[in-house]
Amino acid sequence: MPDEMTGGCACGRVRYTVKIANDDAYLCHCRMCQRATGSVSVAFKNVKQADVAWEHQPDWYDSSPIGKRPYCRECGTSLGYQYKEGSENMDLTVASFDDPSRFRPRHHFGAESIQRPWLNTDGLPEYKSSDYDVLVNKWIEATGMMPE
Repeated sequence: MPDEMTGGCACGRVRYTVKIANDDAYLCHCRMCQRATGSVSVAFKNVKQADVAWEHQPDWYDSSPIGKRPYCRECGTSLGYQYKEGSENMDLTVASFDDPSRFRPRHHFGAESIQRPWLNTDGLPEYKSSDYDVLVNKWIEATGMMPE
């Protein structure tokens, strides 16, 4: 029996619930996804369109002759990718899930555009947001606390 998971945009205007059958996800490195998200790759979870229930419909960007992308016009969150025709599936961005920790990358797509230096970052120093005093002080001044 599939699990139901929730997700949405940064400001909370666009929310969804989706049935999830497994933990498989993938990284897309194609230039269209790089440009659409402003990132070197985007983590996607492929789902059935019929299994996605939008509490508030996303806005849609007509990103190419073959595809469109759901997003929030208020905060700019990229929520996925969908072929215009011929597929019962669509992709949701892994980071838009309320708890993305479940998913595991199973393959790379758009490998012709992989930015290799960004694939394996093991060994680079790691810093927590909460250890950066400038950021902490700005959050506390603005809201009284650090966000989760």
